[in-house]
Amino acid sequence: MTIFFALLPAYILSIFYRSFLSVIAGPVMADLKIGPAEFGTLGAAWFITFAAAQFPVGWALDRLGPRRTVGTAMAIGTAGAFLFATSENAWVAVFAMGLVGIGCSPIFMSALYLFARTQDVARFGVLSSVFIGLGSLGNLVGAAPLALAAQSFGWRATMLGFAAMFLLATVLAAVLVRDPPVATDASGRQEGLLQGLKSIVSIGPLWLLAPITLVGYAIIATARGLWIAPYMTQVHGLDAVMAGHATLGMATTMVVGAFVYGALQKRSGRSKPLVAWGTAATGVGFALLALFGERSMPGSVLLFAIVGGTGFTYAILMAHARIFFPEHLVGRGMTFVNFLFIAGAAMVQFGSGWFIAMQRGTGHDAATAFANLHWVFAALLLASTAIYLLTPERKAA
Repeated sequence: MTIFFALLPAYILSIFYRSFLSVIAGPVMADLKIGPAEFGTLGAAWFITFAAAQFPVGWALDRLGPRRTVGTAMAIGTAGAFLFATSENAWVAVFAMGLVGIGCSPIFMSALYLFARTQDVARFGVLSSVFIGLGSLGNLVGAAPLALAAQSFGWRATMLGFAAMFLLATVLAAVLVRDPPVATDASGRQEGLLQGLKSIVSIGPLWLLAPITLVGYAIIATARGLWIAPYMTQVHGLDAVMAGHATLGMATTMVVGAFVYGALQKRSGRSKPLVAWGTAATGVGFALLALFGERSMPGSVLLFAIVGGTGFTYAILMAHARIFFPEHLVGRGMTFVNFLFIAGAAMVQFGSGWFIAMQRGTGHDAATAFANLHWVFAALLLASTAIYLLTPERKAA
């Protein structure tokens, strides 16, 4: 399918850029002379601009089409990728990550938009899961391979290589993406940005979906993207490469989880039970990490791998939300949901950095600080699951 060839390389890089910092945390923090709080801000910058871009991206997809939307944004992201690799201080790096976030903001939503406009609802969920599963190869690249490359060539040279790949993916997407026919509402008109947003927020079930959308993906992205490698180095004494291998375990189960959830959703035709059970299991997994993680390095690796697989419900939760959107609001509706996913990740990444810094500042050792963070993660996941259970499974007739 052309959509995969056009957008999958870009999406792999998008996943890479939201998760790579954990693995090169040590050299980046040392080189830029920053601590945990600033490091959390660096990670959050990508998510903040990505989230903020979702509303104009949704409007642009519905009104301009994915081709111009992706091409323009990714050109900005390319500049940011090169700037990050050459940044000399923390604030330039934060600005650069923000530009990369803008560049990545329409990639996944353009794929979903094209799937939603060209496929039925059942096939939409399957294609979305496959696309996410293949895109999650970016998680694998951003684990042990990145650690080995950074050790061999330095983190700056390595990131320059990824910036060059971002440029190539931009050209590929601009050449191959094709726009579907423009959709209109029942009166034949296209709703403007604000009117479309008003129509979306008036959809009642979305408010019950919102809490789990805000925290479910955010916590997995934060654990994988920021803290698993520092946890393994500071709590269990692993070096950067070995921590990269531990990260690879979680990254691998995230890929597997995306495919498994897609297959289960296709077989059962239902998303809600899978999301609910998966998120609850992830909450229990973080509680077990808080209780027992310090005691066993292999046990910690296993638990991170488990929560990576059970927690990666992103695609099937998106498929559940898709049911509630009329055709002329698909672009803006899907990007609104994606805004919640990414805004949640920005808040959790930013907040977790300050939380760890505060914990360490009050005298807690690394093991206690991370255990307390994992308790917070568990509580948020279980509470959001309880609210999600109130969401209708189907659109009212």
